Amino acid sequence: MKTLSLFVAVMVCGSMTACKTKQANTCNTNMGAPAVVYKTKADYSKYVPVTLSADKAGIVAYPGLTDIYYKAKLAYPSVLKNGYLLDNRGIGVNTAFLKLTYEDYAKLNTVPPLAELYNFILDKDPFTEIYTLGDRSRFKDEVADINKIIAKGGLKKFTKLK
Repeated sequence: MKTLSLFVAVMVCGSMTACKTKQANTCNTNMGAPAVVYKTKADYSKYVPVTLSADKAGIVAYPGLTDIYYKAKLAYPSVLKNGYLLDNRGIGVNTAFLKLTYEDYAKLNTVPPLAELYNFILDKDPFTEIYTLGDRSRFKDEVADINKIIAKGGLKKFTKLK
């Protein structure tokens, strides 16, 4: 339950980058969810993300069964130009992807125990690049606006997490 409480605190803050994990109650709740743009080593776009500890030895946050939705649809990332994806779930530098697809996860009656979830990890270090572009609500049309930034080579103006 401690892990689930931490996950809820992080999601309330809008971003794992907006709060310090151990001080989640001190985050700025006025900040909206961040626009996180990333590339992975392989296509993990259909797989459920979880957050690993810094040493990648365990899962510290995972979605509840209803947390895998974004705007009433499964939270697949939005496809962008040049192989980039826009996160709709909660990606961070310590994110790993499970062997469970969003569809598989949605069909579960309960979330498996953490040890079992950990055994479902496909790749503990799946990212080649991750950028945070600030509050995603500032974009009128997220995909179109971020594609313009990518086309102009503008991602380097934002915070590179990896």
